[in-house]
Amino acid sequence: MDFTPAETEQEITGLAARVLGAARPAAGYDAALWKELAQAGLLSLALPGWLGGDGLGPAAAAALLTEAGRHAPAVPVLATVMTGVLPVTRWAGRPLQEKVLAGVGSGDTVLTAALREPSAVMPAAPAVTARLAGGGGTVSGVKIGVPYAAEATWVLVPASTAGGTTVVIIDPADAALTPTHTSGGGPEYTLRLAGTPVAGVLGGGAASGLYQLALAGACCLADGALAAALALTAGHLTARRQFGRPLATFQAAAQHIADVCITARTLHLATASACWRLDTGRDAGSDLDVAAYWLASQAPAALRTCHHLHGGTGMDASYPLPRLSALVKDLVRVTGGAGYRLDQLAAGV
Repeated sequence: MDFTPAETEQEITGLAARVLGAARPAAGYDAALWKELAQAGLLSLALPGWLGGDGLGPAAAAALLTEAGRHAPAVPVLATVMTGVLPVTRWAGRPLQEKVLAGVGSGDTVLTAALREPSAVMPAAPAVTARLAGGGGTVSGVKIGVPYAAEATWVLVPASTAGGTTVVIIDPADAALTPTHTSGGGPEYTLRLAGTPVAGVLGGGAASGLYQLALAGACCLADGALAAALALTAGHLTARRQFGRPLATFQAAAQHIADVCITARTLHLATASACWRLDTGRDAGSDLDVAAYWLASQAPAALRTCHHLHGGTGMDASYPLPRLSALVKDLVRVTGGAGYRLDQLAAGV
């Protein structure tokens, strides 16, 4: 088991850093940055070769998402790449792939997934139901917290059927969308489906696989965000002086930043292990449960420590730290929170 990034992943990280690092922070959906990512070839990484992509898997997507977490950009990288392109590429036939994935590489198509329900986080047996006939049918129910739904061309929706749980694909124009609040200000919606037409159906095992990819993507973003917050805070403590000495030389400050470092390294290790398992075709359930629990239970406290160590600077909205904190808060909601993740972890033991 070697978690050292491969040369391809290192190149993806470097390219993403250049594109994202040159962008100015934006609220909502940064369509211009999305196009820049497409022009750099970063949205084509996981597309099949016959669609002009590189045919790469979760490890490449993880490298992109981790770097995105360092910058907290207002673009649907998690929604489109990890919960859109990867599941469609794996569990859809070629005609459906061509229909859904066309335009992703050029930045003209946004994908997203509706995973959460009002009383359940990524439910194994969704309350949303689908009636299928052939490759079509209808789907009804409510999904919450759907990122970029109004901006998306297609939405992946886990739903219960007479034969179990599957993932259907819908056009969001056929659904009722209600905007909801996010900490980071990114677009998010409640999705109400009432006999909404199904444009396609993914193959068996897609629902559980989609959930795993979503958790992995969330942990990658949090990994990058926490690493960036740690670097910002360490730099601040080194440069800021009090009583003629750098703050980093004070024992209390050193202990606090050490705790943040431990949290960041633990999240990185658990996330890297889970993504390695996904990339090699292994089940990543237990590793993802550990990573998601660490994200939900420890990352918010670590970010609060970073704010505390920055003093007033950490509360400046023009400083990167508030964006990183807001991203982590939204990702905690994606996981379902610390209590829920602990229950999931205990259930798998």
